Amino acid sequence: MPPLDFDDHKTERAEAPDLSAPPCRNCDVVRELAFCADLSHDEIRRLATVRCHAQLPASFSVFREGDAADHVYSISSGAVKLYKLMSDGRRQIIGFLFSGDMFGLGLDGGYCYTAETLIPTQLCRFTHRKLDTMMDEFPRLERKMFTMTVKDLVAAQEQMLLLGRKTAREKVATFLLKLSRRAAQQGLPSSPVALPMSRADIADYLGLTIETVSRTFTQLKREGIIGLPDAGHVVLTDADGLRELAEGATGG
Repeated sequence: MPPLDFDDHKTERAEAPDLSAPPCRNCDVVRELAFCADLSHDEIRRLATVRCHAQLPASFSVFREGDAADHVYSISSGAVKLYKLMSDGRRQIIGFLFSGDMFGLGLDGGYCYTAETLIPTQLCRFTHRKLDTMMDEFPRLERKMFTMTVKDLVAAQEQMLLLGRKTAREKVATFLLKLSRRAAQQGLPSSPVALPMSRADIADYLGLTIETVSRTFTQLKREGIIGLPDAGHVVLTDADGLRELAEGATGG
């Protein structure tokens, strides 16, 4: 397999990634969520022959907005943020992805966002060209790609609602519940919720300032709805109250 060419996308803190192509057992923990979830053993083995594997450090740019969209990526472990930059330099984070998630669909040959690791992350990389060839052989693979496209569309619609119609408290509550549900899907405890992203990342995702995010966390803690044992975790002390807040039932 040719080596992954990530060197042009290092950040200041990034180190050279560990590149290899081990047997396809990287997603055992999240097998039902992974790209190859519904494929047969033979199909998975065939898919592994066109896969590159990479161990990437935190804060590593997998690709940047506008780069040629030659590859699709699946997260074996770790976390990735997707974002777009405005002409004035402001950043809008459009998604946080975790184990089992895929990303990398492009438009008109180019990626429409930048992808950067939040923590040390293992990725599987597949070329669009080789996947297109395999989809002719394996219809289930084509269905997986279609599902991925629909999932991206649903996520975009949810993000529009989050940014446009919710108060700061409702946004933070919705965000925490989303992470909690995702953890449960991975077979992890729904609380405490891990926050691999910074407060600045959360602010750029929710369309808020860092000060508003920090103040909202503090208010929710004071009200006994959440606990903050450390900067990287949130305990859902009153999950029902958090859900009511997210739905606007408490008046925001």
